[in-house]
Amino acid sequence: MIALLIIDMQNAYFEAPELAAQRERMVASCNRLLEGFTSNGHRALLVGTEHERDKSTWTLSMLDDDQGFIFRGSKQAEAVPGLVTDGLPQLSKTRDSAFMGTDLLSRLRNWDADEVVLAGVSTHNCIAQTGADAFAHNIRVTYAEDAMASEDSQDAADMLRILSATYRQPVQSNDAILARLSGDTSRDR
Repeated sequence: MIALLIIDMQNAYFEAPELAAQRERMVASCNRLLEGFTSNGHRALLVGTEHERDKSTWTLSMLDDDQGFIFRGSKQAEAVPGLVTDGLPQLSKTRDSAFMGTDLLSRLRNWDADEVVLAGVSTHNCIAQTGADAFAHNIRVTYAEDAMASEDSQDAADMLRILSATYRQPVQSNDAILARLSGDTSRDR
């Protein structure tokens, strides 16, 4: 089973001009993957970041800067407009990796998922950390090239190059990913 993880498609991240310019494309690409996964009997999970105002969940950089971010229940924490979220399970995290301090591994095991497709933002942070941790848990990873974005394109390219080469985690187009789900492997990679 292949599971789709849509990571941090939240208002807060699209406040950055580099991501704001890509929001419509990202929403359309993520929605296309969501439709393909659910219509082919595969699982999808919305993963988002949320922090508490009392600093109990803040990262070191947030604590060092005394600057909180994406507080639970805030407008920043909401999914970006247009992203299909109805009926989808959700997972809240407080660190870059969706595995850190969450029940993600249990959910994937309960679904018999041995591979995840990662989409969302930011490629060089949360997506990359989740991909590296998936490798540590013997879960295969594919990066959805058309459905990822980053504030720093060079860092994103460097991270994907390392993860692809070192961990054998391919980067594929939405077309190739969706073809695999439907059994048409002629467009693979």
